[in-house]
Amino acid sequence: MIDDRRFWLVKTEPECFSIGDLASSPRQMTYWDGVRNYQARNYMHDMRAGDRVLFYHSSIEPPSVVGIVTVVHEAYPDSTAWDPNEQHYDPKATPQNPIWSMVDLQLVESFPQPIPLDTLRGIPALAKMELLRKGSRLSIQTVTEQEYETVVRLARAKKPSAAKASSAKSNLTRSVAEKPRSTKKPGSTKKPVLTKGSMSMAKTKQKVAVHAASAASKGGAVATKRRPVKTVKKPLRKPAPR
Repeated sequence: MIDDRRFWLVKTEPECFSIGDLASSPRQMTYWDGVRNYQARNYMHDMRAGDRVLFYHSSIEPPSVVGIVTVVHEAYPDSTAWDPNEQHYDPKATPQNPIWSMVDLQLVESFPQPIPLDTLRGIPALAKMELLRKGSRLSIQTVTEQEYETVVRLARAKKPSAAKASSAKSNLTRSVAEKPRSTKKPGSTKKPVLTKGSMSMAKTKQKVAVHAASAASKGGAVATKRRPVKTVKKPLRKPAPR
């Protein structure tokens, strides 16, 4: 681990920008604009390339840590501050006096399952975490190395719920039960069932084959007999009286 690496937490409302949005962004990167709190801005100025950041979804139920991002570009002027068409426009900001800054973040990992705030509260190692402090509202917060590693270990150890696992097992059992089973043994061959009609036909074919072989040996042609077709004249029916 890099000795001078720092650890942070950033908050975002998933309706505005979620970790899924970050994952679908080009190179899975974004600029972290819109910060309008001086303390949060100062924290952003302290960020260095390579720092690890916990990604937190706020204003949802339950609020949760959902992944990890990393700083790929250190603080530079936030151009949205002096753009009147932007949501976080600040009329005091100008290109000459930008006031506000932003950094570039890139996705490192999305957790298999979010870690809810209430779960974090129940972990003794996180008792002093800034996120859990009463009245803590900053959108950018500091995180100690121990707190960061505790959250990451918890996320990677978290397994799907028992209900989901039971459902998956039930679906697997059902699919196996519904799969038709073959009663045929390996290497076995099915013998044809001979009926009276098929036996008579077989004998006839055998006689024809013997006769053909005998004629061929004598240089003659094979003669086949045909039964004359009888025609039956039906009496004309008289028309029924009307």
